[in-house]
Amino acid sequence: MQSTQDVIMGLGMILGLVTITFIIAKYTYQVKKAMIDRGLTSKTPNEKLRYLDIGGILLGLGIGLIVSSIFTTMDLSEDTMDLLVWGTILIFGSFGLALAHFIRRKLES
Repeated sequence: MQSTQDVIMGLGMILGLVTITFIIAKYTYQVKKAMIDRGLTSKTPNEKLRYLDIGGILLGLGIGLIVSSIFTTMDLSEDTMDLLVWGTILIFGSFGLALAHFIRRKLES
């Protein structure tokens, strides 16, 4: 019974991710098509800043992993430790993305 629920939940998550990716890709295509129809051009991203967002996220996730290793040494219940570890990783990942955004704004202006 539990394994059936796990399979259904896993398939539901995968289906959700595929659906979200499809919606974002379709919306992006429609926006670009509408811009071309109206004769507008989009700014091409700077080649030097192409991977800044990915680098910021990875840097933040790495720092989050390092900081979250502190929680594994504490005498906490497993649920509390899991929550703190994942929360720390996600918080530092979002800080990395925000930092990349501010660096991009500073370098583009």
